[in-house]
Amino acid sequence: MELEFLLIVSLTPIISILLRYLIAIVAIAFFTLIERKFLGYFHLRKGPNKPRLIGIPQPFADAIKLFVKEQNKPTISNIVLFFIAPTLRLALAIAI
Repeated sequence: MELEFLLIVSLTPIISILLRYLIAIVAIAFFTLIERKFLGYFHLRKGPNKPRLIGIPQPFADAIKLFVKEQNKPTISNIVLFFIAPTLRLALAIAI
């Protein structure tokens, strides 16, 4: 009985944190949808409405596309330099 209580007490903060992150991620996805809709109306077009239900599934389609997209890595060139080069370019752009 006491072991179950300790397990529940120790897992409750973790579940709470994960639930908050999930809610934040979904909220950001729908804020992106609203932003796209407004930008579409500003440009005199409808915005993202290709998926069904007035574009509501669009954030989920964007998330799936982001996670399915693979990163191409060069086989012959220097891999470390390949990954560090964009950061160096940004640092130089900010420094100028």
